Amino acid sequence: MNEPTDNGSQDLATHDSHASDVTLPGEWPTADIDHHLRRTDTDPRAHDRAVRQVASMFILSGVMAIASMVAFVVVPADSVIEIPYIGKIGGLNAALGVTFGLAIFLIGAGAVHWAKKLMYDVEVVQERHPMKSSPTETQHAADIYQSGKRQSGFAQYPIIRRTMIGAMALVPLPFIFTLRDLWITPPGVSTPSEELLYTMWTPGMRLVTDITYLPVRADDIPVGGLVNCVPEDLKAVEHEEGNLNARAKAAVIVVRMKPEEIQSQQGEGWDHEGILCFSKICTHVGCPISLYQQRTHELLCPCHQSTFQLNDSANVVFGPAARRMPQLPISVDDEGYLIADSDFKEPVGPSFWELKEEY
Repeated sequence: MNEPTDNGSQDLATHDSHASDVTLPGEWPTADIDHHLRRTDTDPRAHDRAVRQVASMFILSGVMAIASMVAFVVVPADSVIEIPYIGKIGGLNAALGVTFGLAIFLIGAGAVHWAKKLMYDVEVVQERHPMKSSPTETQHAADIYQSGKRQSGFAQYPIIRRTMIGAMALVPLPFIFTLRDLWITPPGVSTPSEELLYTMWTPGMRLVTDITYLPVRADDIPVGGLVNCVPEDLKAVEHEEGNLNARAKAAVIVVRMKPEEIQSQQGEGWDHEGILCFSKICTHVGCPISLYQQRTHELLCPCHQSTFQLNDSANVVFGPAARRMPQLPISVDDEGYLIADSDFKEPVGPSFWELKEEY
């Protein structure tokens, strides 16, 4: 039969002393209710097992933090994996999400397990007191800190203390490690600014309705109407790239108003008989916009209430957005369907560091 360890016996004795009527400096009086001891309070084996479990979680957290940094370097940015019932997702995103998510989770799980199995858990009573602090109360606060330190076992369990400190020291490192992308661009990989300056719109590409992907005939759009559109090749691009990056930049809205109501445009003749096309991505923080007031010709962002005057070059008339909504030049093909005449002449979405001042 295994004998209880000296450390375990000391820990259990400490817990029993806390549950007694003796109140040490910095401790609150014990509540006058029945207290039920946990298994770790009475069984040295269960106590030692809980200590090992908490330490193991902290160690695994550190391992996962290191694995996150390794994945950031080793896993290609364009890798794709397929998960049953979910579909294709970026391999790098999955690796970073799993490893760093587990690193954070294991610290939390270890802390919760520590609190539930090993920390002081006797119910206490805290009386109300005046808010003004006195020297005596200041000393009392210091006593509370020392009591909490003693009751938590932070100094009592060196293996838990060291593994927790090690895990918490490693967890922030992936954040710092990923900053290398701010100044290091791998060969053959475009910079974020290069990707944000252009979308997949090309001359002659048809506008199709979002979700149904049907071409949009100009004559079918009534005055005051709004249609959410995307490029006709979007589905093929999304299937090839395995992500929604193209959609995030190329989504547009099409509105129709009377030609005489148009005060200005971002380019000469960029409309077709009062039909205007604008980016759907707000220039503030990138929210998709479809709230259109046909009488005032204002486009309202639901996130932070930026308002754009569509019949006046989509200029900002209210809210935090600093740039107007980019306009897409459009016309119609031989069959009367709306097509793009070119890509956007201004970057879509929120501003970024490399954005030129003329935008």
